[in-house]
Amino acid sequence: MQKSLISQTMSTCRRAFYLVAVVSLCINVLMLTSALYMMQVYDRVLTTRNVDTLLVLTVIVVFALIVLGLLDGLRNQSMVRIGGWLDRRLSASTLSSSVETGLVSGGTTAQGLRDLSSLRTYMGSPGVFPLFDAPFAPVFLLAIFIIHPDLGWIASVGALVLLGIGILNDRITKKVSADGNNANAAALNFADSAVRNADVIASMGILPGLTRKFREVSEQAYINQRLATDRSGILSSFAKGLRLILQSAILGVGAWLVLQQEISPGVMIAASIIMGRALAPVEQSIAAWRSFTVARTTYHRLSELLKINTQNADATSMPKPNGLLTFEDVTYVPQGSEKPIVRQVTGGIAPGEALGLVGPSAAGKSTLGRLIIGTLTPSRGAVRLDGANMAKWASEERGSNVGYLPQEIEFFDGTIRENIARLTEADDQEVVAAAQMAGVHEMVLKMPDGYETRMGAGGLRLSGGQRQRLALARAVFRTPKLLVLDEPNSNLDSTGELNLINAIGSMRSMGSTIIVIAHRPAILAQMDKILVLKEGAVSLFGPREQVLEQIKSPLRSMPTEVPNSVHQSSDQRAVDHHAVRSSTRPSDEAG
Repeated sequence: MQKSLISQTMSTCRRAFYLVAVVSLCINVLMLTSALYMMQVYDRVLTTRNVDTLLVLTVIVVFALIVLGLLDGLRNQSMVRIGGWLDRRLSASTLSSSVETGLVSGGTTAQGLRDLSSLRTYMGSPGVFPLFDAPFAPVFLLAIFIIHPDLGWIASVGALVLLGIGILNDRITKKVSADGNNANAAALNFADSAVRNADVIASMGILPGLTRKFREVSEQAYINQRLATDRSGILSSFAKGLRLILQSAILGVGAWLVLQQEISPGVMIAASIIMGRALAPVEQSIAAWRSFTVARTTYHRLSELLKINTQNADATSMPKPNGLLTFEDVTYVPQGSEKPIVRQVTGGIAPGEALGLVGPSAAGKSTLGRLIIGTLTPSRGAVRLDGANMAKWASEERGSNVGYLPQEIEFFDGTIRENIARLTEADDQEVVAAAQMAGVHEMVLKMPDGYETRMGAGGLRLSGGQRQRLALARAVFRTPKLLVLDEPNSNLDSTGELNLINAIGSMRSMGSTIIVIAHRPAILAQMDKILVLKEGAVSLFGPREQVLEQIKSPLRSMPTEVPNSVHQSSDQRAVDHHAVRSSTRPSDEAG
């Protein structure tokens, strides 16, 4: 089975981990310095009263401890840098996988990036070092056995008991800690959603209910985390008490062995220090076990997320398309559902043509729009641009040939210029040309800093019409061959709608293929063909005049008058009745 991306990355880190392990070995060996110094002072200096020996021993010990400090600092810095390298290596893929997950499931959080940050923080924290120190505990136990077997057996039994406590700690805290971590992530995601809908919350008095709901979500996280902390804390306290008892036992048995003249007083003190060092990593592991289990849960969650890779990152580069768009029996069934949103859509339009996509709410228009631009993969059939399957086309290359204006418009934290340029490196002339085509150049110049005005998170607050017009400029940037506009005039006034019509005309004259998902019928006059969707299936499809004529025929036979339609054209009345309901906001359809 092919390794996940995070497993491959951790394998690449193996050399660095080996270096840290070697440094840890040196640190643990140098940890014997204090014990050996104590033994030599008791057995040599105090008995011989030789000051020169004390001076030499002290110089050696000071040098060894300085080296120990330098190596410990090197180990800390190494792990911080490994964590940083891991973050840089995985951040782009994590963001990409999060975006792809959002396309499929509709998720809108960056939990994957939070998990990556948490993993990086853990790798640079002191809680990771017991994992490197624990394997050297047998070396210290062997040293105690060499000092005296009785002392060695006491230390070994104590180490085994502590190891058993560590295993028990893992067993009783693993599930609750993972559940608590997942519940905490859900609470943060809930808070993210609340912040994004601040206007709705404040305007309609939803805050009390929201607070109650958040308390319910976060309470479960708190209960699980408290339970894991309580269990781990009890075992950690027991382990600490056991270590102190063992150290006292070593001193007591050591004193008895001194009285039996089997060991010297210096050896007795050294054995107590060495045993404390042997048991310290095990005790520290128990204390830091919750951090380790959180990191382990984070690692597995990241591993699952990073299995979602861009499917066609290595796809063969395709030539720039002419704009021939075809639908081949396109059907889409969302995950977890058996009912298709789009059913057996077949047809096509030639380069430079404009297609109006109309139908009642929840007819699947927006879903078909996303299938056209390739962000959704058909369950059956294919959408092709010049024969290339849109869902199989490499995202970056496909994006350079596609312009998309969604119903729900979001901008990135940056300037107007950066957002129009899709965060790419672009000449000023290209950005201005896109703004002029969308009819927003003069509007942008009137803003506080012109094209350098910041927008997005924490930036300038824009009206719905301004957002829609700027999103149109972003969509037509660099004149893509395929342009999909989802309700592009829902928030526009007459001037904005005129600019939209002019932009569509300009794009058509330059050979772009245009799809307009419409509820307001005025824009349909610019279309060459109209496709009417009903319950996800094609109800009518053909040239504009022909489709509108077929729509009008049933209307003529209706005896009832519609008083509000006196000032509307017959085409407009027909489309209003059979295709859409006029609205000033995007529909909230499932598609």
